[in-house]
Amino acid sequence: MTHSGPEVVDPASVETPIGCVDLERARANAKRVVAYLDRHGLGWRPHIKTHKSRLVARIQLDAGARGLTVATLREAEVMGSLTDDLLLAYPPVGDAKLQRLLRLPAEIDLKVALDSVEVLEPLARAAAQAGRTIGVLVEQDVGLGRVGLQSAEAVADLARRTRDLPGVSFRGIMFYPGHIRMAESQQGAHIEGVSSSVSRTLAALRSDALEPEIVSGGSTPTLWRSHEVSGLTEIRSGSCIYNDREALAVGVADADDLAYTVLATVVSTAVPGHAVVDAGSKAVSKEARGDGEGYGFLLEHPEVVVAGLSEEHGVLDIGASEWRPRIGERVRIVPNHVCVSVNLQDRVLAIDAGQYRWMALEGRGRGAWVD
Repeated sequence: MTHSGPEVVDPASVETPIGCVDLERARANAKRVVAYLDRHGLGWRPHIKTHKSRLVARIQLDAGARGLTVATLREAEVMGSLTDDLLLAYPPVGDAKLQRLLRLPAEIDLKVALDSVEVLEPLARAAAQAGRTIGVLVEQDVGLGRVGLQSAEAVADLARRTRDLPGVSFRGIMFYPGHIRMAESQQGAHIEGVSSSVSRTLAALRSDALEPEIVSGGSTPTLWRSHEVSGLTEIRSGSCIYNDREALAVGVADADDLAYTVLATVVSTAVPGHAVVDAGSKAVSKEARGDGEGYGFLLEHPEVVVAGLSEEHGVLDIGASEWRPRIGERVRIVPNHVCVSVNLQDRVLAIDAGQYRWMALEGRGRGAWVD
């Protein structure tokens, strides 16, 4: 943010709960990611679902990101104003979504991830009728079990179909190692499994003279081991721009890398061993960790866990802390999963060079975006 931007805000005057972004830390995180990828000859196409902000996307692009990844058409409309390189990492199903997709500017190098002929063929027809050619990344399941084709042969078969259809072009493959969420030091065998799976797929494609331009993968929990995946060309890691409790638990970030918190106010201390803040599930998000140990912790008092959440109440367990909160005291919560918390905010409060300003989340929501 520059001094010519939005009006400076006094944070003491801001009602809580509210998401807060440290832009200096976000810039440092972006530079750190790009420096690592440059050392290993990899690219970054960050997923903007974490921040949904043009300002933060600009930080990523300025740091060296090659393009942006989006999950929704709203995000595509917003981020298409910043870059001509977009990946829609979600299959567009239905005529309404296809028509909206094809209304994006023709100069955008648009790529779509999919895993079925049922999505491929309508996409190809609609694109051909519009006089467009849309790139296709065939998605493979490498262990998460959510979406993606189950074998190298199935990926190669769908890639062949893509090659033979007007309106689309085969650009490569995509995968998401979302099942790897353990400590970074314990990921070795799982990373090897992903690498072997990708290698088999690349061999199957090349046997059919299908050379993938893009091999897109990565996640924030596996960020610093991305170079161990054979054939990878880029990663889409998104939450690393802000980081969260999970990133700290896995070991891919430390406290100095946390660029997002939820500012909250203590509203009750009536129950012994607990304090209640005004940030509930509608501000922090009720996404639990695998160990079931609450929904976040306090940045200023990391021993204090957000033990319970209802819609507007956040229950802090202060039993293991010497801190004794006062009603009206403000605290900053580090959520388990930053992406979900950001999406709950109408806007966030951003600090840059010691000054606070409001920051818009233009990519939030589903409706069409008009600049």
